[in-house]
Amino acid sequence: MAASRSKASTSSGFLKFILGFIFAFVVLFVGAWIYLKFGNPPVAVADTPFPYEKQIVHIPLNARIDRQMQQPPYGISEDVYETGAQVYQTRCAFCHGDPGAPAIDAKWMYPSAPQLWKKHANRDVVGVSDDEPGETYWKVKNGIRLTGMPSFEHTLTNDQMWDVTLLLKHANEQLPDPVIALLKTK
Repeated sequence: MAASRSKASTSSGFLKFILGFIFAFVVLFVGAWIYLKFGNPPVAVADTPFPYEKQIVHIPLNARIDRQMQQPPYGISEDVYETGAQVYQTRCAFCHGDPGAPAIDAKWMYPSAPQLWKKHANRDVVGVSDDEPGETYWKVKNGIRLTGMPSFEHTLTNDQMWDVTLLLKHANEQLPDPVIALLKTK
């Protein structure tokens, strides 16, 4: 008889645990839905982001880039730089700026668009010149969700994407004068 009471109280305790778990899940789901529907979540560019939002997004982004990163299929040359500069001017400069002229609208984006011709403080790095070419190529090809960075996979050729990538990799170096002229023309 004592064994059957113990068995009944154990199964009753387990049932209460499961019901409590389901109730907590429903309360959390309904609470989140009410917050998203009637609250004021940060959806505007000027809103303060959720705590750790940037860190949470970058963990899977960096892991995916590391897994899928490719190496450039060719080296640098003035032709590569010139083609890259032409692509940059037509597709990238509006958000990422020109040498000596940052993009005016970039600071009003969330996250703000990095200025790819701006020298970093305390280092000899310009824009993404310290990134691996495969990382920049991945971002150009695939874009980055929820940042405004589009995917150029269907609008640029692989060579065009690599040309602009290799140009940006060497943005901290002295580029040939014709390339600088292309980058400064609007």
